[in-house]
Amino acid sequence: MGIADQFKDKARELADQAKQRKRQGGGEQDAPRERSEHGGERSADPRERGRDAAEGARERFDR
Repeated sequence: MGIADQFKDKARELADQAKQRKRQGGGEQDAPRERSEHGGERSADPRERGRDAAEGARERFDR
C-alpha cells in the first residue's frame, strides 16, 4: 500500500466520522461553545484578566 492510499483511506475514515456526527446532531460541536458561555467569572477583556492575575499574584505573595 502506497502513501497516497493511506491518505485516501484516512480521508475516507474522517469523512465517515463526520457524517456519523452530523447524523447524531453534532453534539461535540456545541461543547466548546457551552464552555465559553458558562466559563464562570472570566472577563472577556484581556486587560481586566491581567489585572485579576496580578492581584492574585500579589495576594499569594503577601501570605
